[in-house]
Amino acid sequence: MISIGQKLGVLLAFSASSTLGQQVYISADGPSHRPNCESCNYTTTPTYHFTQFSFTQTETYRTATSRPVPSTTASYAPHFSDLSTLVPDISTTTWGNWDPNATAQATDSANPYGNAAWTAMWHAANVSNFTEVPLYTTTVSPTALPTSELILPPADYFGPTDCYTFPEDFIFGVAGSASQIEGAVAMEGKSPSLMEILPGAQGKSKDYVTNENYYLYKQDIERLASMGVKYYSFSIAWTRILPFALPGTPVNQQGLDHYSDLIDFILEKGMIPTVTMFHFDTPLQFFGGNNSQAADDALIGYVNGGYQNETFTDAFVNYGKILLTNYADRVPIWFTFNEPLLYCDNGKSVNNVIKAHAQLYHFYHEDVQGTGKLGIKFNDNFGVPKDPKNQSDLDATNHFNDFQLATFCNPIFLGIDYPEAFKITIPDYVPLTPEDLAYVGNTSDFLGIDPYTATVVSQPPEGVEACAKNSSSPNFPYCVTQETQNVFGWNIGYRSQSYVYITPTYLRTYLSYLYNTFKKPVLVSEFGFPVFAESESAAVEDQLFDSPRSQYYLSFMSEILKSIHEDGVNVMGALAWSFADNWEFGDYTQQFGLQYVNRTSQERRFKKSFFDLVDFVATRMGSS
Repeated sequence: MISIGQKLGVLLAFSASSTLGQQVYISADGPSHRPNCESCNYTTTPTYHFTQFSFTQTETYRTATSRPVPSTTASYAPHFSDLSTLVPDISTTTWGNWDPNATAQATDSANPYGNAAWTAMWHAANVSNFTEVPLYTTTVSPTALPTSELILPPADYFGPTDCYTFPEDFIFGVAGSASQIEGAVAMEGKSPSLMEILPGAQGKSKDYVTNENYYLYKQDIERLASMGVKYYSFSIAWTRILPFALPGTPVNQQGLDHYSDLIDFILEKGMIPTVTMFHFDTPLQFFGGNNSQAADDALIGYVNGGYQNETFTDAFVNYGKILLTNYADRVPIWFTFNEPLLYCDNGKSVNNVIKAHAQLYHFYHEDVQGTGKLGIKFNDNFGVPKDPKNQSDLDATNHFNDFQLATFCNPIFLGIDYPEAFKITIPDYVPLTPEDLAYVGNTSDFLGIDPYTATVVSQPPEGVEACAKNSSSPNFPYCVTQETQNVFGWNIGYRSQSYVYITPTYLRTYLSYLYNTFKKPVLVSEFGFPVFAESESAAVEDQLFDSPRSQYYLSFMSEILKSIHEDGVNVMGALAWSFADNWEFGDYTQQFGLQYVNRTSQERRFKKSFFDLVDFVATRMGSS
């Protein structure tokens, strides 16, 4: 017999901005308990007998069920023809493609938004090694998938045994983002963005080609629909819609048409689109003509995203209004920003994001009269205390979660001021007036969260307050010690190729924390797992049989069900990241995808985890 620690997740209720999901360790003797065996009928003494041996094995095989063809199409807002007066008079034009080796030069240099000016932006961006050659330069017509591609793989021996079901309106789907899947970065009028010059990706793989989804989107949607996926979440590239970014500049007609066609094809295949307006790909105009600023160390996030620029808020709101007036009739779920903290430079950045988001929320519900939902999505590897009995670890964990989440969520969801964790750390924060809080408060219909994993938190050596006053501290700006081992020295879960560990029980605690602290339905807007060393497998078949990813998804979805049914948490949906292996900001070895992608042929192949995840949901939700 051995002594084991059984972990029980409990909630400690503090103030609204410091509620904490805590993990408590309770010592217990003996082997693990098996409550599922209490009603089993079996004899303790087995009997033995001979039978006729045969290799015959009965095995049931099933195929994925595709989305049904829709008989009607829902509308979530008036058509653009009825909303066009809500945006200033805009002109549309086209620019074509940029070729760095072209010898011919544009002759419209007198036009500030002509081909010469557009080409000059690409030259000024000074993109490196722009030599990758795409396979496609026009939209590819989709082809139906053969049944042989849709046969479910052998199931893992152990799996979920719950009897819960998802609510009828539960949102389940898959996700991707423009810069990570589209490619065609200089095609059809798109101007350069931060992603093409991303400092951390210098000398690494670029986003120039990626999955060529810009031209293969119909085949990608065909594949998702064939698997029975209902929701497809994607982002729109700001620089495809407004190559010159700012209000009053021309709109790219090819960009508008592309995303309109994408939305229409999603609907045609019986699926539903959800749209993120902005996923890190900042137009270079917000670096004030000095793109090297993008390489400056950000005070808050990992990258200086340019959000602090004085023109950013008005420009983003203008861009968002163009999207909403053109597409809100067909799109029911909107995200304004993706994980804004990660690309915030300073306090002004945070202020601009919050106020831009709030303006678009009011515009959507008050002017557009949209009947869908508009929100915002955040990153946060949920902090849990290393030693739940140590008050300093509890305080550090509250500080960590407040800095990451309450900085945005206090004003947006609760209409209250920034948390102290933010104010003592970022000296240039912009104070929010009572009028500001009244306007930005309650301006999100849901809380989007990307809870990939948990992180173990404890006090930093110098203490939280001393760290907060010292921006050169290695622990700044979170000002805690983060690690991936619990108090007993064990990893908190099975590790991946990146920072993600399989931590499903922490997820359930986290969902309760979010719902009970910020008082809005929770939408899991991204979650996924890059299997360790998956890209190093020489045989594609080995990459496709990705049982660790299946374990990640099924365990997380099981905990979401428990959160809904046992904890009373309104989890309105879950969007898996990503629907295919993609560009991970300079890297292709961190493969989050539910599909394998051949980088030479652009062939996609379903992984086992895709079948397992879709089957798990379908079994618990029916054929909605």
